[in-house]
Amino acid sequence: MENTNKSLKVNIGGVMLKNPIVTASGTFGFGKEYGEYFELSRLGAICVKGLTLTPRPGNPPPRIAETASGILNSVGLQNPGVEAFVKHELPHILKHDTKVIANIAGNTLEEYCHMAQIISDSATDLVEMNISCPNVKQGGVAFGTDAEMVYNITHEVKKYCKQPLIVKLSPNVTDITQIAKAAESGGADALSLINTLLGMRIDIHTKKPILANNVGGLSGPAIKPVAVRMVWQVASAVKIPIIGMGGIMTGSDAIEFMLAGASAVAVGTANFSDPLACVRILEEVESYLDKYEITDINDIVGKVAVHRK
Repeated sequence: MENTNKSLKVNIGGVMLKNPIVTASGTFGFGKEYGEYFELSRLGAICVKGLTLTPRPGNPPPRIAETASGILNSVGLQNPGVEAFVKHELPHILKHDTKVIANIAGNTLEEYCHMAQIISDSATDLVEMNISCPNVKQGGVAFGTDAEMVYNITHEVKKYCKQPLIVKLSPNVTDITQIAKAAESGGADALSLINTLLGMRIDIHTKKPILANNVGGLSGPAIKPVAVRMVWQVASAVKIPIIGMGGIMTGSDAIEFMLAGASAVAVGTANFSDPLACVRILEEVESYLDKYEITDINDIVGKVAVHRK
């Protein structure tokens, strides 16, 4: 029997989402194409494709390669630039009753701060900061792999960001909890994890990497166990909300992340194989709540009953 009194609302950094289903950056564009398949207002939030300070054409093809239970991508942040997003793309998204998350990526601290400042005057609801990008002033080391750098960039960008700031964590680190704590200490309002794992495929006939960029980010079901483990670890280490992601293809996957400690979930690779993935996953989550007579989805967050040694 359907539970008509159930609440799907979740709070991410002070912003209330109507439900926990978010689109993962880079897999949903700016929503226009998917809006032809379903009403975007059904989503808890749309996280737009990664934005940079100036327009970027992205990497040369091939830049997508299928793998067992996933894909490798090295799209290279192809986007029109943050100012074009605010002027031309954001107005279309605002026509729909859903929250908007702007994802920003930069090569220097100054670029991140400048983008946050531009977005701060827009109607964007939240900002997600991708710190998997190389810091060109620090020899190309990714911001997200060093706890001190994570603290510094979060602390500085937060000064320019009027919206709640989500820091997106890279899994390509030794200890994800130390990075999460650094972001929280720096002033992050929420965390999202995990970003893609670094991977590679080689064409055995040409003896060359399939991707023109040689390596790319691995996403899809293959990374889900790693993502669930990291969400569980981080949820025990910080007090701020988490958006979990990494291979979510079904409602069961989404519930798994929430039991591990995520307050919301982001659907990414699934959108490529099923344009209706987000709404299907939402309906499956609702069915789970009905089955177990759960009236508030927040009641399952972090409720995994781990085995005690």
